[in-house]
Amino acid sequence: MYAIVETGGKQYRVQEGDTLFVEKLAVEPGETVALDRVLAVEKDGQLRVGAPSVEGARVTLKVIRHGKGRKIIVFKYKAKKNYRRKKGHRQPFTQVTVEKIEA
Repeated sequence: MYAIVETGGKQYRVQEGDTLFVEKLAVEPGETVALDRVLAVEKDGQLRVGAPSVEGARVTLKVIRHGKGRKIIVFKYKAKKNYRRKKGHRQPFTQVTVEKIEA
């Protein structure tokens, strides 16, 4: 059994027990989150696709921790004009594990 869920503007294919990194959620570590935006569910070889989401389906996630990703460097540069700008960015994330898929 698997489901396709949307959170943080991205779509994820999840199964029970999976661990994934999603955009930062405003939830404390150890708490649970229920995602109602389930786009598709596969159960017993039968695929249910929503328009836009499957009614009555939800995925329960347990928050493990919050953190920041690796630093990326944003470097702007114009040739022969002595123009250089360097910035760094670390994207915040939330690590979650899938506890239950209800369909």
